[in-house]
Amino acid sequence: AEEALKKIDDFTPTIAMLDLNLPGIGGLELAAAIRERSPKTRMVILTGYGDLDTARQAMRLDVVDFLIKPCPLGELESAVSRAYQKAAEASGGTVQAILTPELENQSPTTKARTIDDTERRMIADALQRHHGNRSAVAQELGISVRTLYYRLARYDTEDHILQQRQSNPQ
Repeated sequence: AEEALKKIDDFTPTIAMLDLNLPGIGGLELAAAIRERSPKTRMVILTGYGDLDTARQAMRLDVVDFLIKPCPLGELESAVSRAYQKAAEASGGTVQAILTPELENQSPTTKARTIDDTERRMIADALQRHHGNRSAVAQELGISVRTLYYRLARYDTEDHILQQRQSNPQ
């Protein structure tokens, strides 16, 4: 949180995605500080530690969305999209997404695929680091074991479909 505040003094982000459980100052204190230092920044909170009272406090800070982990990727994408929309409305429609050079010239479909591929790679790397221990992987990634199993099953299904298409081109 402290590092984020230092950077906000030099750079005004369009969107800030925050967790509530942070070392040092907490996520709500960080949100309040961001609101004070960078009023145009739109915030999305993604946390595993939320409750109704905390969500109310976040909404008073004009947080665009308050998501609870594990959160489906579609919900996260929708929240970010709403945040960009609000930022664009507030600035007269001049907001542009900040993309890494690798993503800048890709189509939206390719970008979405890149997000899926990145998630898959992160899970595979964590599985390797933890020698296949799925509980440890889920803990490292901040997701439930159930979500991890769901993702792995989805990847197996996608791989199976891809193999079928490659072996039976039409």
